[in-house]
Amino acid sequence: MANDIHAQLGFCNGNSGDPIFTENFGSGTTNGPALSSGTTSYSYTSGQPIDGSYTISSSTPYFDWFNIDDRTPGDTNGKALIVNASYTAGEFFRRTIDDLCENTSYEFSSWLINLLPSTSGCPNGGIPINVKFQIWDNTDTNLLASGDTGSIFGKTSPTWEQYGLVFQTLPGQTSVILKMLNNGAGGCGNDLAIDDIVFRTCGDRTTLTDTANNTNILGVCKENTPTSIELTATPDFSVYSTHAYQWQESTDGINWNNIIGETNQKYTSPPIFGTTYYRAKVAEDAINLSNPKCNTVSDVFQVIIEGKPNAPVHQGDVTLCAGETGGVSASVPNGITIDWYDTPTGGNLLLAGNSFYETKTNGTYYAEAVTKIAGCFSDTRTAVSIVYNDLPVLQDEKLILCEGEAIVLSANFPNASYSWSTAETSPQISVDTPGTYTVKVTDMNACSATKTIEVTQIDKPIIQDIVSNHRDLTILTKNSGNFEYSLNGFIYQDSPLFENLKGGTYTAYVREKDYCSIVQFPFTHIVIPKFFTPNGDNFNDNFKPEGIETFANFEIRIFDRTSKLIAQSKNKNYSWNGTYNGRPLPASDYWYVLKVGESLFKGHFALKR
Repeated sequence: MANDIHAQLGFCNGNSGDPIFTENFGSGTTNGPALSSGTTSYSYTSGQPIDGSYTISSSTPYFDWFNIDDRTPGDTNGKALIVNASYTAGEFFRRTIDDLCENTSYEFSSWLINLLPSTSGCPNGGIPINVKFQIWDNTDTNLLASGDTGSIFGKTSPTWEQYGLVFQTLPGQTSVILKMLNNGAGGCGNDLAIDDIVFRTCGDRTTLTDTANNTNILGVCKENTPTSIELTATPDFSVYSTHAYQWQESTDGINWNNIIGETNQKYTSPPIFGTTYYRAKVAEDAINLSNPKCNTVSDVFQVIIEGKPNAPVHQGDVTLCAGETGGVSASVPNGITIDWYDTPTGGNLLLAGNSFYETKTNGTYYAEAVTKIAGCFSDTRTAVSIVYNDLPVLQDEKLILCEGEAIVLSANFPNASYSWSTAETSPQISVDTPGTYTVKVTDMNACSATKTIEVTQIDKPIIQDIVSNHRDLTILTKNSGNFEYSLNGFIYQDSPLFENLKGGTYTAYVREKDYCSIVQFPFTHIVIPKFFTPNGDNFNDNFKPEGIETFANFEIRIFDRTSKLIAQSKNKNYSWNGTYNGRPLPASDYWYVLKVGESLFKGHFALKR
């Protein structure tokens, strides 16, 4: 919740004393109690206040108002005065303030808030609040000070605002009457809360300076502590015409003690050995110095002295893996920071003002403690080392898997743990399915790297058929691949064509060039001569089919051009010499029908003379 300070009514322009009267309306979760008799003409309610009534509450869950907390800092369930202004303008609060000092200036202040949001359903955002503050003498006949807040319109968010008055008591006057009056109209709006009413003395603005015109000495290392300082109190004569002083000191800036006998405008301290705060009580007359309701206090002069800090506390040496982000660290108490260096003494400043130094470089780094105010540094530095261990060096692979077989995948890294994508944890695994496999390898330093193995399957060749063309044959496969071919299982060739072969029994061998499994196909290569020359030279003198020896069933029939059967036999060793009934037949084409096993061959051949 924002706190805006407004000075249109007038605040003390000099130094104020400690509060001599405070009204914060208490705390608690239940409303009330009601104000004492004579404090207000409004009616008290413990619930929702209507026009002309009020309550004392720690929250405002009423109408369409902001539901606020009180203004007092640090309160738990703190309360405020909640006012729903009357339709009739006039006084709604008065309080008598006693035990004041005569002929003394005072500051009154209070915090106000408009409870109605500007976004309410009231016309023009609601009637603004408008409060007049008055200070009267105790006879209620002499008006000492007065001021109006002016119209305070609703806002989009709840905002506390402070207003004040400065007044002076008359001779012989020790009490005054505070009045608050509603200047606004009744109706939809003019709803307010009031909190933290304070009275305090108001005097000259009194500054403290040393001989070098400093208003503070912030940050001195103990070994450089000044033996003493000379301070001068300088008032601005805005309120007092004469001045009396009482010097005070403190070790925490909260609890103050008078310095016996130090009542002059100047003060010289004894040797200072620790942080010390100085101020002076100021009054127009020495008799008022002892009464806090009649004096003010000067500005505070601080001498902040710091001793050498201890070296930072080691947070442990660091071990990381290459590629990670890290650094070294150390710890120090509040009010102290750390500078990092590259040597135990002297050296280069690497980083200032941070307990953590990020680095990707192996080495030892040195932390020096430094006080934040004076910059005092530790006598020694704390060494912290960092080591980045290398990751396991792995080589991705692409492997061939032969169909129907298995292959061993290996991480190939000693003294490590393994986590395969198959959930196995051994250094090697066996797979029989193509795919992409990974293994996370973690070495003895807990550093990990991942290896990827791509396994591609090579299918086995499938022999579909052996096609014979006279003395040539071709091995046909159903599938394609990087195949090579052989008829003896030793010598392979890229071509499936084998030429100039004798008829007979063979075995076809086909394999992938990656040496996957070899497939075999036994077959018989039948060669039927295309011609023969029965001329008695003992070369190609007979017509004889080749490769029929292994078949159990065999039959051959030979015809001339007129389809006349001129020879036949079921003897696998049969050959025809070109004669019919012992007489040589003329050179011509002849036809054959050859049945070998279940196969039937038909064709013709030439007899040449």
